[in-house]
Amino acid sequence: MGKKVDNMKKWFFWFSIVLVSIIAYKMIDSLSGVFAAIKAFIGVLVPFIMAGVLAYLLYTPCRAIEEAYNIDKLKFLKKHRRGLSVFTVYFIIVTIIFIIVNFVSPAITKNVVELANKLPNFYKSAMEFLKTLPEDTFWSQLNIAEIVKSIEEFNISEVIIEWVSLENIGNYVKGIVGATNVIFDLFVIIVVSVYILLERKDIKNFVSNLMRAICEDEVYQKWINLYERTNNIFYKYISSQLLDGVIVGILTSIVMNIMGIEYATLLGIMIGLFNVIPYFGAIVAVVIAAVITIFTGGFTAALWMTIVVIIVQQVDANIINPRILGNSLNVSPILVIFSTTLGGAYFGVLGMFLGVPVAALIKIFILDFIKQKNEVNNRELEEEE
Repeated sequence: MGKKVDNMKKWFFWFSIVLVSIIAYKMIDSLSGVFAAIKAFIGVLVPFIMAGVLAYLLYTPCRAIEEAYNIDKLKFLKKHRRGLSVFTVYFIIVTIIFIIVNFVSPAITKNVVELANKLPNFYKSAMEFLKTLPEDTFWSQLNIAEIVKSIEEFNISEVIIEWVSLENIGNYVKGIVGATNVIFDLFVIIVVSVYILLERKDIKNFVSNLMRAICEDEVYQKWINLYERTNNIFYKYISSQLLDGVIVGILTSIVMNIMGIEYATLLGIMIGLFNVIPYFGAIVAVVIAAVITIFTGGFTAALWMTIVVIIVQQVDANIINPRILGNSLNVSPILVIFSTTLGGAYFGVLGMFLGVPVAALIKIFILDFIKQKNEVNNRELEEEE
């Protein structure tokens, strides 16, 4: 009887091994389909995630305007203050977009077109200048003559024929369909973000009650504290960097227009956009603006432009930005450079932009962990004594 039981156990053991192996093989074999399904599901969720991000960015101004509408004497405003606050915020956004499209965009478009038309001349001038350099210089070793020859042999007609090929026409049709999907997603993002802002109190209460139901009070308080600190860091950093970029763009555009720099508006806006990226953005923007100014206004104009823009950036970094940001994120320059570099390497421009607040959050987690561990160790030492 004992042998039969042992045999049954062995049989059941090996049967289990075979069954688990088959299941594991089937799971691995179907991973591509599982990943494809997950990817498709995430694709469906993207507009809703973007709507949540948009509502998150607009939450604070909506709340401030809602409080401003809370006037006892004006009952209509007080009764409908939440809906009016959302309407006011989106009305301001639409007004800003209207101003940009009708007043700022034409000037930028004109500058871009003029600059694009002059690029061949800039390139030709640069090549002629490099050819005049001595043969033992670094630039002469880059085979510039061969590069110029290959460019001169460039056949534009072949490119045009390739553009109008049947394969590319199909790609163009796909592009149009993709643009239609983008418009639809944009519509979904706006509509969903409006509903989130209108129902923000109900959503907040639901999440709070859910956390209370599934967590102990101590854990719940820790999550609330973590949320408040995280929200403070992300919102303050993102909103301040965007506002700071707008201010820097306007200031540099005005200063460069006063100096008579060609394409001042375009270069100023570019510097403002790059300025939202810590450290690297400002450097890259100034270098690009200086190179363009060398071709359009000469070396002296580029030098003066660089000096003035650096002064504006220093004023921004030491006076304007700290006032906008309020309390500093308390992140060392080394960590800023490291997080910006790492974020850019793995997630592109968005990673460079969000690298600093993410690094600040990780720093908070580590410091909290160290503090908690030290408290536990000190408590144990006191008990031993």
